[in-house]
Amino acid sequence: MSDSTSIALVTGGNRGIGLAIATALKAAGHRVVVTYRSGTPPVGFDSVQMDVTDSESIEAGFAKIEAEIGQPEIIVANAGITKDTLVLRMTDEDFESVINANLTGAFRVSKRATKGLLKLKRGRLIFIGSVVGGVGAAGQVNYSASKSGLVGMARSFARELGSRGITSNVIAPGFVETDMTAELDDKRRSDIAAQVPLARFCTAQEIADVVAFIASPQASYITGAIIPVDGGLGMGH
Repeated sequence: MSDSTSIALVTGGNRGIGLAIATALKAAGHRVVVTYRSGTPPVGFDSVQMDVTDSESIEAGFAKIEAEIGQPEIIVANAGITKDTLVLRMTDEDFESVINANLTGAFRVSKRATKGLLKLKRGRLIFIGSVVGGVGAAGQVNYSASKSGLVGMARSFARELGSRGITSNVIAPGFVETDMTAELDDKRRSDIAAQVPLARFCTAQEIADVVAFIASPQASYITGAIIPVDGGLGMGH
């Protein structure tokens, strides 16, 4: 990055992991713009409403950011959904909607962002994947496929844009402390933690810190990588 005051865009940055990432990037000195599809934007950040499943919404959001703030140079594709169910109960819509939001949505945002990054001749594309993209998970055929797809996409971006000073990487979290996992009963939490070599869930802050590193000048020669933040669960997958 050229300096610490780069503009960072975090999709789905109004809660959970996305908000933690936005907060970490702001603490690192970046001007952070968060996108949100619904609800209210977080306090303390520039924000724009954007639906990653709608190209027109993405175009309008980028146009607003570029006109009012400037060119985003760090792009964190974090927005996503889950529709978990066993495969025999999974409908085409359950599968296609998750792929559309998590994988095609990341493509739409990154493609639009690339226009500006090519002009800058620098940039960071950072995709929030998942350990299940490599190891799979029962009940998550759709989600696992979407996160696995991010790897091939990010590596293709890395090869296509690397000569312009643009890096492209995937952060792959494991089980994370979120509102959703907080609702699990103690036995289920213990069973999950027992699968993890570090024997605990990840915090959103631990993911955010790795994103902030990949966005930093210290990570300028890292591209096409999967960076696991999974307590050893994936073991390199």
